[in-house]
Amino acid sequence: MPGLDKFDLDDIAMALQDQTDYEHFHLVNPLTGEMAFWTTDGGIDGEHPVDLDDLDLVVINPLPSSVWHQDMADFADGVSDEQAGRRLARAIRGRGAFRRFKDELHEEYPELLDVWHEFSDIRARRRAAEWLADNALVDRDTADRFVAEHSDPDLP
Repeated sequence: MPGLDKFDLDDIAMALQDQTDYEHFHLVNPLTGEMAFWTTDGGIDGEHPVDLDDLDLVVINPLPSSVWHQDMADFADGVSDEQAGRRLARAIRGRGAFRRFKDELHEEYPELLDVWHEFSDIRARRRAAEWLADNALVDRDTADRFVAEHSDPDLP
């Protein structure tokens, strides 16, 4: 069974976040870790439609947006600047939460941008490792070790 080094955790994390539609999917080759992109009308080469069931690749179904929303809530709750935390928490209420959160960071708290990116990237990579284990592409101990070694960064 391949180890985590065979897979690009950032690419898998991106695929797990892709909420655009269900007319396309990200796929991973379980043997090589190579990623592919499939669409309903263009298959994986962009020209020849092919049924997903005919491929020896694993479909990466996106995680619910609530998973990624929770990262924003945890970040807002974890920053020591109470005003920033309140404003970020308020920004993620209702529709358009992701855009408002990013706008709030860029416009009002640019000093938190790097920390936010580190925080969300670490969580995304941990989810990618867990996804690989859940889909029997790496062993559970390897994924658990990765998760344990990549804890959330300290927030200012």
